[in-house]
Amino acid sequence: MDIHFNPDKQHTLGSSISISGTGLHTGVLVDMTLKPANPGFGIQFQRIDLPNQPIIKADCDLVTDTSRGTTLQVGDAKISTVEHVLAALVGMGVDNTLIELNGPEIPIIDGSSEPFVRLIEEAGVLEQEANKIWYSIDENIYLYDEAKRVEMVAMPALDYQITTLIDFNSPVLGTQHAGLKSIKEFKTEIAPCRTFCFLHELEMLLDNDLVKGGDINNAIVVVDKPVNEDEMNRLAKAFKRDKIEIKSEGYLNNLELRFPNEPARHKLLDVVGDLALIGYPIKARIIANRPGHSSNVDFAKKIKQYIKKNKHVKDVPVYNPTLPPVFTLQEIEKTLPHRHPFLLVDKIIELTDNQIVGVKNVTFNEWFFVGHFPGNPVMPGVLQIEALAQTGGILCINSMPEGQYDTYFLKIDNCKFKQMVRPGDTMLLKMEMVGVIRRGICEMKGTVYVNGKVATEADLVAQVVRRNN
Repeated sequence: MDIHFNPDKQHTLGSSISISGTGLHTGVLVDMTLKPANPGFGIQFQRIDLPNQPIIKADCDLVTDTSRGTTLQVGDAKISTVEHVLAALVGMGVDNTLIELNGPEIPIIDGSSEPFVRLIEEAGVLEQEANKIWYSIDENIYLYDEAKRVEMVAMPALDYQITTLIDFNSPVLGTQHAGLKSIKEFKTEIAPCRTFCFLHELEMLLDNDLVKGGDINNAIVVVDKPVNEDEMNRLAKAFKRDKIEIKSEGYLNNLELRFPNEPARHKLLDVVGDLALIGYPIKARIIANRPGHSSNVDFAKKIKQYIKKNKHVKDVPVYNPTLPPVFTLQEIEKTLPHRHPFLLVDKIIELTDNQIVGVKNVTFNEWFFVGHFPGNPVMPGVLQIEALAQTGGILCINSMPEGQYDTYFLKIDNCKFKQMVRPGDTMLLKMEMVGVIRRGICEMKGTVYVNGKVATEADLVAQVVRRNN
């Protein structure tokens, strides 16, 4: 990521870019094209070789297999080994892209994320107008798997940081750990690290005809037992080589390790790729002890559920009554034509070019409680919408050139009332512009918050009209 990269904006690719290669497990030659996509699109895969060209979202809830890499599936359409390309996209800050494939598995290339990082650099990373909403973890989230001796924890942090620890009880690997202090380091420190397996696993996979696309250069093979000449000849045949040898330190005749702890770094790469399936960008410190695809995906599901459950808290405006308001009641009266008993905003506490937050203190003395409902006072939903509309009117008028304006609401959609508003409640009225004002037409998303929760929400469209005095 360059120094001008803004992590608080969404990004896509500057152009479409393609790569071809063999799938590690299927052995199928696949053409893969990464394409730019609109803000909010996220990362989605498309099988263009299948009828109706089905689309599969990068989502932990769509994972159907984690035995040898991570597989996503919708209906009969599958995409396997998605983790390395997902890690590259996260590592390079790409939020929105469509990945087209004409086969069932992502090309393995050299077993790392580096080829995909180079591809993304070639296409360029393009900043988009939309803001990127980061989700923070406010409490520790744990995952334990006693059978696999896996421990994972996500802790509150100001950045996205990951530490992985591996211990396979192997004299060759020993105990290793790897760390990523900032996603900016991904490209140089993590992306080049290749996948690895043990020789005994490789033999089992070969026996079951499961590494059809394996090559001696796309995985580190850890030799964890004595190997006779017959076995060497069998491996040479499987990898279409004249000869196979074991280099020092117990690795099959691979290239030199790119880092002394390359296996631990690759496990970290897998964590980045699998946690991309949460579907929300997060700020957290992840510690993963003995991680694997199955545990990573279970952990992603756990974090996703936490975010979905606490998502509304992220957007709740903070109201500090000791701070002076942006607009007092007197200033609101200068902007809006509404008066008692129909002025339903007491003050404005936040105002930008595309967002406003107003406050309405609801008391037992409100005129509407006389008849709605005696003995069980509840604020009418239509008046909550009116309070939002008045707050949105100030936002619209504030965006116009000098002069006097009125706002008239044209449309209200997707209105939901989620909890009652009663005497003693303080309503926080938040209105956000959905797009730019065109010909005086404003589209806004409105939310009423009470006691830190969403009470009411709706999409509103208004027209701003210059007032003729």
